[in-house]
Amino acid sequence: MKTIATMTGALALLLPTLASAAPKLEGAIGDHAVLQRDKPIIVTGRSRPGETVTVVLAGKSASAKADRDGRFRVALPAFAAGGPYPMLVDAPSGQTFVNDLLIGDVFLCSGQSNMELSAEQSQNSFQIAGAADPQLRLMTVGKRLAETPAESFATPPTWTAATPDSIAKFSAVCFYTGQDLRRTAKVPIGLIHSSWGGSRISAWMAPEGLRAGGLELEAKALELHSRDASAAEDIVARQWETWWRDRSGLDGADTPWRSEHPGWSPVPTIGYFGRWGVPAVTGYVGMAWFEKTVDLTPAQAAQGAVLSLGLVDDADRTWVNGRSVGGSSIGQPRGYRLSPGALTAGQNRITVNVDNVYADGGLAGPAALMRLQLDDGTSVPLDAGWRYALAGRPKTNAPRAPWDDINGAGVLYNAMISPLGPVGLAGALWYQGESDTGLPGYERRLAAMMADWRRQFDAPKLPFAIIQLSAYGAGASKPVESDWAGLRNAQRRAAEADGHAAVVVTLDLGDPYDIHPGEKQEVGRRTADALRVLAYGEAVAAGPRVTTAERAPDGSVVLTFAGAAGGLIARSADTAIGFELCGPDGVCRYAPGHVAGDKVTLKGDGLAAERVRYGWADSPVVNLFDQSGRAVGSFEIRIP
Repeated sequence: MKTIATMTGALALLLPTLASAAPKLEGAIGDHAVLQRDKPIIVTGRSRPGETVTVVLAGKSASAKADRDGRFRVALPAFAAGGPYPMLVDAPSGQTFVNDLLIGDVFLCSGQSNMELSAEQSQNSFQIAGAADPQLRLMTVGKRLAETPAESFATPPTWTAATPDSIAKFSAVCFYTGQDLRRTAKVPIGLIHSSWGGSRISAWMAPEGLRAGGLELEAKALELHSRDASAAEDIVARQWETWWRDRSGLDGADTPWRSEHPGWSPVPTIGYFGRWGVPAVTGYVGMAWFEKTVDLTPAQAAQGAVLSLGLVDDADRTWVNGRSVGGSSIGQPRGYRLSPGALTAGQNRITVNVDNVYADGGLAGPAALMRLQLDDGTSVPLDAGWRYALAGRPKTNAPRAPWDDINGAGVLYNAMISPLGPVGLAGALWYQGESDTGLPGYERRLAAMMADWRRQFDAPKLPFAIIQLSAYGAGASKPVESDWAGLRNAQRRAAEADGHAAVVVTLDLGDPYDIHPGEKQEVGRRTADALRVLAYGEAVAAGPRVTTAERAPDGSVVLTFAGAAGGLIARSADTAIGFELCGPDGVCRYAPGHVAGDKVTLKGDGLAAERVRYGWADSPVVNLFDQSGRAVGSFEIRIP
């Protein structure tokens, strides 16, 4: 006869098996989650193939049969705000329980580092201590990459109520937006944070969006990469080399990966530029070429090898004997596979283009990692004997490999948005663009990305609050061209063309010396006001925006603005500054603005004008606000 202890032990061994057989949920549903009110709730996951899965929530239930791969999709009816509720997922294979669910409004927050910046890193972080709210729930998606859209998270994210500890590590802009919405919405709020510092918008686009956004080549190369990495690399290398010759603005006739550069100097030591002690490269931001030759015997050259370069900051494109072998901006040591035939007996030339886009850069090493590892185990050191030549700062950003991390095409959407599945949303917050300055076509890419997300979340009119780039970088004492102002204007144009999006102006909150301005609480307040208009239909003045430009009979230009609470004012002056009149020759000149109500008049100067620009510098000085303290953002508008 078995003892009780024996039976207890047998049951303990059986319980994990029973648990593993029960249905597993995917997407954004888990303990403490918020589910979107007033919309059908879609529950997806995996169970045994062919079995019927039933989901029970708040007295209502729905069922569906798992397909032959074990995937199920159960649609529950819409619920009003409320909770907390438990959820039961029941199948012949077992039961899964989800606890403490709330029904309310869910918002997705995404972008790059200004969205990722945590509440404890921002100004007013002392207020976190008193910000706990059990009806405000937070979820952060872990950083991952994928070359194809993933159906589930490798590690499911977890929800937590807003407490001082959970708020501190959470996105500041996302939290402060949700906190401010809770004041007026009076329902539970769920915030999903999925962002990655330094990322380009292309990394957040689905395959359909890449093609619609003018990135057909990137979409093709990414799809090919999983099947034939070498062929995909050839496509990307040709794209980079074409860019260098035709669009970089640097010496297009010079191709250092194939011919000698005229200005090589010896590299003093492996490491960042700033550690060399060479004045010309201290603080250098731009491109540099690095070159080294390696002598190999016929037996060595006949082998395959791995070329290890250590860390490269920020991005590289690397050639061996004039043929591209790889390129990346991933923050990991570079290692490129060389197939047999890539090396030659005698002298072999390694050429590396290093693109330093921010702060210090270069071949960062460490030197001990730099080597050519032959297939027979022989290691050829590459820790010395390098030469370099500065190439300057390109006019446009260099293309990146689509499978790259933050600068790739689709890899963050595939791993960090697609696995959210058909989660119901009340709106989305997008704070990104710094990494796309200098890249043409942002307006088109943003429109395509918004279409991607709306398609996935089955929400054709999903509201988007697009947080406009802040002021950062150089000011101006005369009219200049500015990639930052151009991207702000692209954000504005995309929002206006969309009809269900709005720009959140942060121009006055920027810091010319810090790309991450700290006043994220005010950004959150402004974003919440934009969402009150877009998602809740409230009559809130979310900030002034230009609507029309008209030519008056006396030659002056009259600009009309909407959304200016109480009318416009020029701070600290009797005229508004930052306006420019631009002629058909492309030349612009400053023009003072005379403010009256919701209009600004620019007096004609006798010269032809076909466009008006405002705030057109990386970090412009402007003084046009509405009575509530909301600034007018950078814009360009044609004069009919």
